Amino acid sequence: MKPDLKSMTRKELEKLKANIDKALVKLAEKDKKAALAAAEKAAAAHGFSLAEITGDAPARKTRKAKTGPKKVSVPKYQNPADKSQTWTGKGRQPDWFKSAIASGTTPDAMEI
Repeated sequence: MKPDLKSMTRKELEKLKANIDKALVKLAEKDKKAALAAAEKAAAAHGFSLAEITGDAPARKTRKAKTGPKKVSVPKYQNPADKSQTWTGKGRQPDWFKSAIASGTTPDAMEI
């Protein structure tokens, strides 16, 4: 039962192609399930599970990122010329800190 492709319309050919694609997908799924069942059976015959042989570990629970607000660091240094300027000692040094160090002030003298 060979279809006469030359006498079919474009619409009929596209429908036939879509049906063939669907049939191929279903057949591939069926073959995959059969292969998986055969592999599981072979592994069980040797006393293993398929996951043990392939190294597939069960899915782990992943940590969720903290969604709360970040902690604000406590200031460690204070500008001797302007007490409102502070620095935690983390990250880039502020210009006032750099200039105080350059002028001879020690970091210990600027600690709060």
